[in-house]
Amino acid sequence: MSTKKLYTVIVFSENTVGLLNQITIIFTRRQLNIETLSVSPSAIKGVHKFTITTFAEEDTIDKVVKQIDKRVDILNASYNTDEELIWQEIALYKLSTDLFIKTSTVEALIRKYNARVLEINEDCVVLEKSGHYEETQALFDELRKSISVLQFIRSGRIAITKSKVERLSDMLAAMESKLEKGNNIQNG
Repeated sequence: MSTKKLYTVIVFSENTVGLLNQITIIFTRRQLNIETLSVSPSAIKGVHKFTITTFAEEDTIDKVVKQIDKRVDILNASYNTDEELIWQEIALYKLSTDLFIKTSTVEALIRKYNARVLEINEDCVVLEKSGHYEETQALFDELRKSISVLQFIRSGRIAITKSKVERLSDMLAAMESKLEKGNNIQNG
């Protein structure tokens, strides 16, 4: 019996128009819901990194990643479990300044959750908390009970592998070596 598990799919590509749509269609065809999605430039100039989380069975996620990896615009696609990654999410909480000032437990909550105050003005206070989903959600739940949250937003997961280098670095080095050998044979 297979069980669904949370997987983080990491995709490296050039920044190509429509690529996100093509990737999400692959998830949709397999009836996988994307839990979180984050896209940003990677450590390599001109290469973007997609970080996608979804619940799936391992054989299904393996097929999805192989299908993504076959696309021309994709440089590398892989999947990981939480144990193979270092990851975080960020959450922002907008609170009423009046209620914030009147609440005696607010300083304890900020210390307990290691939150940061980003903005204080006459209308609102904005707190920031980075951490895992459970941590950002726990702070939200406590703030909602004690102060009332005006607005709340949580980012998608950002993640790096626990290995020494990104897999893409190894792949690009191997491709460059292969190209150099091919050029040497042609010129030789």
